[in-house]
Amino acid sequence: MRDPYQVLGVGKGASDADIKKAYRKLAKENHPDRNADNAKKLEVFKEANSAYELLSDPDKKARFDRGEIGPDGNPTSPFGGGFRPGGGARPGGGDPFGRAARPGAAPGGFEFGGGGGGPEDLFSELFGRGSPFGSDRGGGFRSAPPQKGADVAYRLTVPFEDAAALRPQRVTLRSGKTVELKLPPGVESGRQMRMAGQGEAGPGGNGDALVTIEIGRHKLFERDGDDIRLDLPVTLTEAVQGAKVRMPTVEGPVTLTVPPGTSSGKVFRLKGRGFSRTDGSRSDQLVTLLVDLPASDAALEAFVAGWHDSREVRRDLGV
Repeated sequence: MRDPYQVLGVGKGASDADIKKAYRKLAKENHPDRNADNAKKLEVFKEANSAYELLSDPDKKARFDRGEIGPDGNPTSPFGGGFRPGGGARPGGGDPFGRAARPGAAPGGFEFGGGGGGPEDLFSELFGRGSPFGSDRGGGFRSAPPQKGADVAYRLTVPFEDAAALRPQRVTLRSGKTVELKLPPGVESGRQMRMAGQGEAGPGGNGDALVTIEIGRHKLFERDGDDIRLDLPVTLTEAVQGAKVRMPTVEGPVTLTVPPGTSSGKVFRLKGRGFSRTDGSRSDQLVTLLVDLPASDAALEAFVAGWHDSREVRRDLGV
């Protein structure tokens, strides 16, 4: 086995906090849950587990630093099994260096089971359970946990108005079960949502349902970022004289006040009528007025024939 300090990448003068920090980093990067098919990372994880088990125990660490035990935790002396180099076994089964065995210790001063602060304690903190490797010094694998069932992928087309207003959707699963899906703020096409436990059954529990959102197109509205755009036709009379006109929004019709003398292309902003942003606030609806003129209207043609607009409306265009 390699030197445990080298395994964790710390010096001999490293503090307990530095040792724990180095081990935490290696454990997260090489944990079997994330690298089940990577034998090299599993070996690194196993080696780090054994190194931390030794260095996290103050007594074992001190004995290793003095050269009394090796990286595997075994005595460096050939007489380390409870015998002194020159004589018989030490009374009480103590180790060859004069220390009495603690309760639960095996002959030769080696303990089985937990000394506080070992890898199992840290794994409980990191992953909510003990180490996936045995606590014995050999570091053997424990049985792999039962596999969860397979995830199942779905595509869901959400009506434009429902996506803007974040109306809950109903999803029918492969099993025939129907569940409610709540749309998140800022939802857009391509967003994948995970429904825990709604996938295939397995020995370790159900997999998940992965739902990819597709927002449907609308015949009137167009999405512009989180804003919604709408072209609103008005008559020449409404534009010239002003009017109150009904217009659609994603949450139903509202009345828009058109001031007298409004030009075609004028944009009105309706606050809070757009899509929900990721922070939960609502964007706006932008309404562009378009003056719609009738074709072949004799009365309108007669009016224009007797009226002349002398303004230079294209002066700013440079033509």
